[in-house]
Amino acid sequence: MQRSKSIFWHAGKVTRADRSRLNGHGSCALWFTGLSGSGKSTLAVEVERRLHSRRVHTYILDGDNLRHGLSRGLGFTPEDRKENMRRTGEAAKLFVDAGIMTLVTLISPYRSEREMVRSLVGTDSFVEIYVRCPLEECERRDPKGLYKRARSNEISEFTGISAPYEEPEKPELEIDTSRLDLRQSADRVLDYLAGKGWLGV
Repeated sequence: MQRSKSIFWHAGKVTRADRSRLNGHGSCALWFTGLSGSGKSTLAVEVERRLHSRRVHTYILDGDNLRHGLSRGLGFTPEDRKENMRRTGEAAKLFVDAGIMTLVTLISPYRSEREMVRSLVGTDSFVEIYVRCPLEECERRDPKGLYKRARSNEISEFTGISAPYEEPEKPELEIDTSRLDLRQSADRVLDYLAGKGWLGV
């Protein structure tokens, strides 16, 4: 889509660095990717809880929640998934610029689209977290009953069953939730953020 020649970017006078100094911490997009049932949302909620206890400003952009509003009307075709990624990436970029530690939980199955969002948000502000879990374990958990429905052909284009999931090749973090418990998994994320200096400015 071609951008109108009558639309211009209007810059403000408060920068992201200004907001970080005011908040006392940095900001980035923590992008949790993985199969349905791998534990993305559970992990993000625990990480947010622990960040909040440290007085870090946070917000979770959950894939299911976004489809109630921002991405309402989009399906699960490759084209709709791509548009969902773009919208979520644009929202994450704004939150990060606002100085908020932004946690995104989205299956985001395609490498090219995750790299598109990385470019959009900025390489230095994008943390790809691969929440690894074997398909068999995800199916055993099946917290929403989606795998059962997919196996019965009630759901088409379901990632891991009738649609592909392309594993990250070089994620900033890889967390295997079939081997690590919730506390250990959250520790990994908090340790990474502390190591980057984002928890204190």
